[in-house]
Amino acid sequence: MQILKVISLLLDYPTEQLVQARAELSGAINAAREISPEQRRALQGLLGDITTGDLMDSQEHYSGLFGRGRSLSLLLFEHVHGESRDRGQAMVDMMAQYEAAGFSIGVKELPDYIPLYLEYLSTRDDLDAREGLADIAHLLTLLAARLDERESSYASCMRALLQIAGKEPVSAVATVREQVATEVRDDSLEALDKVWEEEAVDFLQAQQQDRCASQATGPGKVREELPVPLHWVDFKTDEQSKAQFREVQDV
Repeated sequence: MQILKVISLLLDYPTEQLVQARAELSGAINAAREISPEQRRALQGLLGDITTGDLMDSQEHYSGLFGRGRSLSLLLFEHVHGESRDRGQAMVDMMAQYEAAGFSIGVKELPDYIPLYLEYLSTRDDLDAREGLADIAHLLTLLAARLDERESSYASCMRALLQIAGKEPVSAVATVREQVATEVRDDSLEALDKVWEEEAVDFLQAQQQDRCASQATGPGKVREELPVPLHWVDFKTDEQSKAQFREVQDV
């Protein structure tokens, strides 16, 4: 499903390659019959927003939108598992799913990154792709509502994905609009500082718990206290030794 590859590119960090491919991407959007004309127009609008004007401005806007706070994170399992250990197992399971399908990813890529997941789904048949989107429809709905709340044209991607998954975008987003409206923004400097402080404390605690006993003298490690052996000294009893001892005392 080619439109999934297009949306994957739109949701990824803007690059010069994306700008250069604008005409091709625009043609692919127009040719997509999996989404309505309204959704196609919305995606065209987003494409124009990203590729028109200064690229650095688009990149700065993208980073400010998706890189601050967790409410708009493009990592699926961050919304589901947060920082719990369950997230690690979910990552392993997703990697296994990719490998079983013959889909390989780079070492530095996280398997739950939405653009990567969409790229994977674009290689599957239409039924599998729609089912894969249906599995995350609740997260797409939440992201669409939050992006709407910030008046972001990136919401068009989530709405298009919901439609491909067989959901009606407007009614789906309406179900969580009230919840989103009451949420406290987590992208302010104060909120980010608070999260950083909490994570720093957790990190230090994890370090202390994970230290190995064999590295007791390593950097930042409290040296293990060991008993200091006592050494006994016997004084000589001959007259010469006594005389030397008295001389020392008289000095």
